[in-house]
Amino acid sequence: MGVTTGIVLFAVIWFMTFFVVLPIRVRTQGDVGRVVPGTPAGSPENHNLKKKAWITTGIACLLWIVVASTLISGAITLRDIDMFNRMGPETTTQTTPETAPE
Repeated sequence: MGVTTGIVLFAVIWFMTFFVVLPIRVRTQGDVGRVVPGTPAGSPENHNLKKKAWITTGIACLLWIVVASTLISGAITLRDIDMFNRMGPETTTQTTPETAPE
């Protein structure tokens, strides 16, 4: 896995985790009973984005370590998740004594 692939993988995991963490423990303005004029009652009363971003970063780091180490180790390859056989048959090149580089 290259550096760019690792960064993109982390970004995808981070945003997916962030969207899961966002609605956790949200108290809406309607729940509290103080709806600010011009906003819907379902708007969060206090969003705690900084705290949720730090929680997301911690969880995403752990998930990234698991996913990246699984991919780097070769336990799961791209061919394992190719459900529609778009990659074609796997080709193997065998080195014989006649074709071996000297």
